[in-house]
Amino acid sequence: MRALLSINNFAAAAVKVLVVVMVVVMLGALSAQVFLRYAFNVTLSWSEELSLGLFTWTVLLMAALGVKEGFHVRMSLLIQRLPSGARLRAEQAIHFATAATGGFLAWSGWRYFADTRGSTSAAIGYPIELLHASALVCGVLIALFALESLLEGRIPADEARSEERV
Repeated sequence: MRALLSINNFAAAAVKVLVVVMVVVMLGALSAQVFLRYAFNVTLSWSEELSLGLFTWTVLLMAALGVKEGFHVRMSLLIQRLPSGARLRAEQAIHFATAATGGFLAWSGWRYFADTRGSTSAAIGYPIELLHASALVCGVLIALFALESLLEGRIPADEARSEERV
């Protein structure tokens, strides 16, 4: 459990740094595209493709981070009304289902990655696997983060706060 926790904490910290870098690069590319188009009537051929790839990675990495940090939107009206033992079992089922979904996403991402091996992007010419690996990485991270929550028996913070109010 400690190994999983340390791996997940390192991965989450790396994701946070990586996402910030990707967003800065994406915004820089888009800003350059807009500035050059309107100021000098020059169109960049690569900026949209780069931005789309970075946006894809950013969204999927943040989706995985949302599982780790619990900031995804959820309806907990029914779960809050359950007795504590049943609530814990329901939360475990949710964490298990989330881990299974992450595993499925990783498996599907791997298949897509393998099927498109050797292709290149249209404008930049980078290996398209770099874009398609995002689903694989996201799925693995979601599965690991959900497994951590399952093994810890974690109850989301907003539900714990609602218990304190009662």
